[in-house]
Amino acid sequence: MANLVYKRVPTDQQSTARQNLVLEETGIEDPIPFEEAAGTSSRLHPLQRPKFGEPLTYARPGDTVHISEMFRLVRGTGHILDVLDILHRDRFALRIHDGAFSAMDLTARHPRTGELLSTVKFMVQTLAAAGELQRDLQRELTYDGLRAAEAKGNKGGRRPAVTAANAAAVRTAYLEGRSIAALARDHDVSRGAIRTVVADLLPEYTAVDTGAPAQELPVVLDMPGKIADFLRATDLEPAERATLDQGVTVRRGQGYTLRITAAPAVHRQLLARCQPLDGTAAVPAQRKARREYENRVNALPTASLR
Repeated sequence: MANLVYKRVPTDQQSTARQNLVLEETGIEDPIPFEEAAGTSSRLHPLQRPKFGEPLTYARPGDTVHISEMFRLVRGTGHILDVLDILHRDRFALRIHDGAFSAMDLTARHPRTGELLSTVKFMVQTLAAAGELQRDLQRELTYDGLRAAEAKGNKGGRRPAVTAANAAAVRTAYLEGRSIAALARDHDVSRGAIRTVVADLLPEYTAVDTGAPAQELPVVLDMPGKIADFLRATDLEPAERATLDQGVTVRRGQGYTLRITAAPAVHRQLLARCQPLDGTAAVPAQRKARREYENRVNALPTASLR
């Protein structure tokens, strides 16, 4: 019988080191690993994720799917019950090796009806609901902390590698002819960090002759939070990354929007980056957010594009 190991991390800044440790300690015999691309969201239904689909296709009756913690696979009760139905149908076992679900046989069925045992279903629903409550509380505390920070003049998001105190000196040195590579060495940061600071001064963003069209005036646009979350995990150009980092978070109930100030061309570049959210791999909420964002970008005044 094969042992199939599934791993996932929600952002490209994380690694599977902790999952590897948990799974190695269990002594799984001849594990066959399946790892999602970094940044695969937990909001995407497990049965729609490419790498989770692979072990389900590869497995044969009697094989076991191993996961370090349940939240690597699912976040909500609906998702886990869908997965358990598929595992039962194809006669696969599921083993969770850490956390509240680790002591349970999640595929246990009634010997006569073949349905998921009522006690297992109750425990799955209860533990999953408790997990959702914990995440909601953490999210509310995070929002409250960010709002308190904004009241003090601080903005959320990743701290820039080049501090505001040094940014002016970097820009001045660049205008005086200092190269990006030299500035990166001077400040002990990456070249990308320097390019972010001087993005609007780079040749590709500056008119090089008097006949070139005038630069577009910046336009303020609210970006749905689901779009901002997706873009932060996407490979962006320095100017696009700087635009996101400089956005102002505006709370909307349990969600948020990111108030972006940029030229219409940059708004359209960011919209183009969201094209994957228009596909079937995206959850409905992401597709809806993309449509809302597309409508806002398309509604920009045409005069600002000349």
